[in-house]
Amino acid sequence: MEPIWLENYEPGVPRDFTDTEGTLNDMFTETVENHPEERSVIYFGRSFTFAQMGDMTRRITAKLRDLGIEKDDRVALILANVPQYIPAHYGVMAAGATVVPNNPLYTDKELKEQLKDSGARVVITLDLLVPKLLRIWGETDLEHCIVCRVNDYLPGIKKYLYPIKARLEGHKRKVPSDGRFTLFTEVMAKYDPADGAPEKLTADDRAMLLYTGGTTGRSKGAILTHRNLYSNCKQVGSWLVDIQAGQEVIMAALPFFHSYGLTTCLHFGTSCASPVVLVPKFEVGEVMKEIQKQKVTIFPGVPTMYVAINTHPKASSFDLSSIRACLSGAAPLPVEVQKRFEELTGGRLVEGFGLSEASPVTHANPVYGKRKIGTTGLPIPGTDAAVVDPVTKQELKTGEVGEMAVRGPQVMQGYWNMPEETAGQLQEGWLFTGDMAQVDEEGYFAIVDRIKDMIIAGGYNIYPREVEEVLYEHPSVLECGVIGMPDEYRGEAVKAYVVLKEGAKATEQQLIDHCQEGLAKFKVPAAVVFAEDLPKSLIGKILRKEIRRMDDVGALKPVDKE
Repeated sequence: MEPIWLENYEPGVPRDFTDTEGTLNDMFTETVENHPEERSVIYFGRSFTFAQMGDMTRRITAKLRDLGIEKDDRVALILANVPQYIPAHYGVMAAGATVVPNNPLYTDKELKEQLKDSGARVVITLDLLVPKLLRIWGETDLEHCIVCRVNDYLPGIKKYLYPIKARLEGHKRKVPSDGRFTLFTEVMAKYDPADGAPEKLTADDRAMLLYTGGTTGRSKGAILTHRNLYSNCKQVGSWLVDIQAGQEVIMAALPFFHSYGLTTCLHFGTSCASPVVLVPKFEVGEVMKEIQKQKVTIFPGVPTMYVAINTHPKASSFDLSSIRACLSGAAPLPVEVQKRFEELTGGRLVEGFGLSEASPVTHANPVYGKRKIGTTGLPIPGTDAAVVDPVTKQELKTGEVGEMAVRGPQVMQGYWNMPEETAGQLQEGWLFTGDMAQVDEEGYFAIVDRIKDMIIAGGYNIYPREVEEVLYEHPSVLECGVIGMPDEYRGEAVKAYVVLKEGAKATEQQLIDHCQEGLAKFKVPAAVVFAEDLPKSLIGKILRKEIRRMDDVGALKPVDKE
């Protein structure tokens, strides 16, 4: 019996999906060979063709081989959305190695943990991040670093003005002259692309270790193969029924170090031989200028991005009419945001769902077909989904609330060096997501709640335990409980309830400043409330669920501890 959701696929979306045997190497090579003069990248108005990106990629591959990188070695990328990201990403894979993307916003501690766990020996990063790497270098397996400068490929006068701007902002850009460091531009000048021919890989070869908190606060590396990432790229492409190869322009405001931006922007752009408009940092005014100037047609994003455009005082003065389709993920999409954005652009904005362990997209509302507000839509082609009892894992009836489970070619192989975590999340090909959901009689899924206490702020996953551990490092903190609170712009923000030690004093700002030293900016509490006591279980465990309930009704009374 066919799944009921297939009946609601719009015309042109395949009911069967078999395109799972490719590799990202082959996909990139074919696009370079078949569309060499098509634009691949647009960076502050400067364009690069697929032929140029192909040449740069092979030079990076040649350098990696010279450094001794072989099949299945891990290479870390700590980059923003800059032109060097594309040849770095595909160059690592062409060498047969595994890409390990890392968030440039991470603190020393967070970055060190992921680099050490992955065993990466080579890192490709920005000059601005070299001081951070130097502080943790000796505690990792790193041997060599390829350094990209932000202004290397800026157009015209911007190339020369950027270093001045960086100095005024206090950024250190000096790269050590010892043999551990090589400039990206030096690699381009020294190496022959003929020495960078890609390795012949299979769909089941490992492509990436993508670090995620999963359903707990512990950082885990999701093992993604070429089959996983290639399939998901093709699945997304099959959902957008009117895509024209070489004719689309994709807004890449989502970071490539996140699975969402990687698949829906970078890989998808390669797949359909269309350029990505790189946005290193989301600034709403600049994004709208780029949409107007470059005639962007596809804009994957998170609700906060669409909110920023909707509420910008000059939004109506920009011509955003080129936008045709937008897939929103990572957080619930409010109906009013969807309606206003569609009024502004004339395009279609639909909500979807995914997670890093699934490369990431598993569900989406039809772009032009029947949409259901408040749902994450239908499982995309080749994806099976079910709502199950969180304990027994038995499938529940239509309308009942349970844990979302998904199965398909995009589902990870497991967690790096974590067999117990893998066994808990993967069973007989099913990935248990940790999200509570329900499915209706037409096959539309809706996320109801999260089993764990994850906070999603602006598309980033934040785990309360991470924040609490940093708060506990403050000498005045006795107890703390961290929850999410509604935030009009980011969807959620971090709110911390704190009990101070007897006789101790602290201000809200002091604790926020303390958190800024140990956490990435997006994880720092937006509010700290002091309380006399926190709700606990009989064994003394602080109950976040009860904190949230009491916070909602105002029962957790704050006290002045300044």
